[in-house]
Amino acid sequence: MSSTQSDLTGKSLNSLAQSLQAGKVYRREDLTKFSTAIDRHLRELLNNGYLKKLAQGLYYSPRKSRFGSLPPSDSDLVSTFLRDSHFLIFSPSNYNSLGLGTTQLYNTTYVYNHKRHGRFTFGNRALDFRVKSRFPEKISDEFLFVDLLNNLGELAEDKVAILALARSHQALFNRAEYQRALLAYGSVATKKMVMEWRDA
Repeated sequence: MSSTQSDLTGKSLNSLAQSLQAGKVYRREDLTKFSTAIDRHLRELLNNGYLKKLAQGLYYSPRKSRFGSLPPSDSDLVSTFLRDSHFLIFSPSNYNSLGLGTTQLYNTTYVYNHKRHGRFTFGNRALDFRVKSRFPEKISDEFLFVDLLNNLGELAEDKVAILALARSHQALFNRAEYQRALLAYGSVATKKMVMEWRDA
């Protein structure tokens, strides 16, 4: 390698390092425009701590705090992974806010989206991606209630006790909002069950 080539490679690596924003997630292809030797430069940046690897072809620039390096936000991670901003992130632990007697804390995070399905691991973070035709932009109590009924079989709770409370609890919701959530997000089984409650 000539001295000129060496200088250009050094400048390219420096340009790549300076382009990184703390806390941001990158795909490999996002970084190629800053580098003339992307694979070698990625190895150097990983070795020097400028980047951390999340998964194949997916990296983040760590944000520093007094407690050490902070991981990227779930929102930035998911949007970069999906190449999409339309998704909903939440945990089944959110069901506990409904007052139906659920208390279990789940080490699971759902990502409702239109593109990917399955459990994916990013560094030490695992996310459960679920393809859904429809989901809200943000969580509401009505959505959580309907989603709990959809996923009741997966919960480590007393199903009979939850359903007994759920049947009476539905009257506490705004009727119009609850009906919209049920029609938009309820599974066939959930809609059938609620119809049976109303007809009983």
